[in-house]
Amino acid sequence: MDSQTSQSSAEGSPSAHTFQVDLRGLVDLLSHHLYSSPRVYLRELLQNSVDAVTARRAEQPDAPARVRLVADGGSLRVEDTGIGLTESDVHELLATIGRSSKRAEGLSQARSDFLGQFGIGLLACFLVAERIRVVSRSARTPGAPPVEWTAREDGSYTVRTLPADARPEPGTTVHLTARAGAGEWLTEERVLALARDFGSLLPYDVRVGERAVSDLPAPWDRPYPSPAARRAALARHCHELFGFTPLDSIDLDVPLAGVRGVAYVLPAAVSPAQRAGHRVHLKGMLLTERAEQLLPDWAFFVRCVLDTDSLRPTASRESLYEDETLAAVRDALGERIRSWLTALAAGDPERLAAFLSVHHLGVKSLARHDPEMLRTMLPWLPFETSDGRLSLEEFAQRHPVVHFTRTVEEYRQVAAIASAQGVGVVNGGYTYDSELVEALPSVRPGTVVAELDADTVTAHLDAVDPAEELALAGFLAAARARLDPLGCDVVLRAFHPLSVPALHLDDRSARHERARAEAEEQADDLWAGILGSLRGGAPRARLVLNHLNPLIRRIGSLADGELIGTATESLYGQALLMAQRPLRPADSALLNRAFIGLLEWATHGEDGRR
Repeated sequence: MDSQTSQSSAEGSPSAHTFQVDLRGLVDLLSHHLYSSPRVYLRELLQNSVDAVTARRAEQPDAPARVRLVADGGSLRVEDTGIGLTESDVHELLATIGRSSKRAEGLSQARSDFLGQFGIGLLACFLVAERIRVVSRSARTPGAPPVEWTAREDGSYTVRTLPADARPEPGTTVHLTARAGAGEWLTEERVLALARDFGSLLPYDVRVGERAVSDLPAPWDRPYPSPAARRAALARHCHELFGFTPLDSIDLDVPLAGVRGVAYVLPAAVSPAQRAGHRVHLKGMLLTERAEQLLPDWAFFVRCVLDTDSLRPTASRESLYEDETLAAVRDALGERIRSWLTALAAGDPERLAAFLSVHHLGVKSLARHDPEMLRTMLPWLPFETSDGRLSLEEFAQRHPVVHFTRTVEEYRQVAAIASAQGVGVVNGGYTYDSELVEALPSVRPGTVVAELDADTVTAHLDAVDPAEELALAGFLAAARARLDPLGCDVVLRAFHPLSVPALHLDDRSARHERARAEAEEQADDLWAGILGSLRGGAPRARLVLNHLNPLIRRIGSLADGELIGTATESLYGQALLMAQRPLRPADSALLNRAFIGLLEWATHGEDGRR
């Protein structure tokens, strides 16, 4: 702020002041902290030149449209045949930070024809240059002399007029002098690489030395002799840009939004949480190669490159501004990808199968919110089931009731037994699967879907003859007494396969009750009372002994109560391991105790025989 303050003309009336700007600090802030990398300096220079050419062509359609870059490592010269500037333009536009040179009352009424929007791009050159010199002659005011504007990184600048022969033709030339340590950014090869990366889709004649920068038409707009040749060419383009050979390519053509491009399908599965980086060109100029919000979240299996003339860049012009236009474009691009999937399902099942073998998770994410997509993909999406890996359509044809579990844990407990009893079970423990199974009746009317719990499994197991169960009452009482502290009941059933001696069954409600009880035991009096009030009537876990298994029959005939308890603990531990359930500390202790107990019994029996 001003160090001196003007006096009020009257008591209580406000006085006007002017901010005092530290130009050196502001230049440092904008040029070193607004942009992510020094490489953007060349994009800003190209952008200014292209905008100037666009402005001149709007008034003089036959005007030349050239941009030339000449670099030698210590300096860079960028010359264009654009609209040029007068001395008043220089003072007003180049030396006023934050004011756009494309505003309606200035160079053009058609603001949307320009790439730049913020009037601060030239400052990016201070990332690599210690001095910027601009020589320009106006095409709009032919009689105006050439003007020179020279700026330094300390924020100072000078302006002077030049003789007419200093710049005979309209246009602008920007001269950069490299700052210490930044000369590599101004070598011809580095400038050419950057210019081609940023400007390969520019519609004008842009060259570095004698080498062309633009490569038009874009790969997705070029004519090819056959669809196969086009796919091969796009695959090469993808490999050059993203470093992978795609499974397929999807045209992204949204004329109403001014979007043209292509999406490349990744050849390997990726996490849905991984942020995708897409390449976005704005009117031919590369805006960003890390656009994240361009596609719907479910489309994480593609990387795309496109050109647009409708999306708005942020101030640094390195990402997209989130607004209604971007939201509409995102929806439209998502619809293109959805249509591609539908077309594959209808006409190219082999390609669809290859795609789903890698990216079924992305399609499931889409299908859970899109009934039409679920209906289309139903015959193709793979699920883990007790009958093997099948689609929901094929599974529902086999089973009148589609049972499912909500966790992988629960599925592993019951899959083999349920299959042997003729009960079909879908593993709903993987991402999105339980939601899709529950949505099945909405797209396949008449299908019955039911969550599988321990009671349902037990009900499908054969009961044991009452007389035989009564004869084993002592054995069952000893077994129940041993597992009661673990919150587990013991029941006797007959089921297949015979090789399974015992089955451990519990459900979420039983696990929640067990966790509550454990917390109650460890809590102080206050919390124990609160947790005790939450005690539920949920069924406990149960160890189902298979009466058809020979080992169970032999254990049932034991008379030693201690040995029955040790054998029961061993069966319990083996059933837990078979279900691949995570073991609690108490379970681990039980397994260790049972193992040692059996060893002691075996060795004691051997000693007795001696």
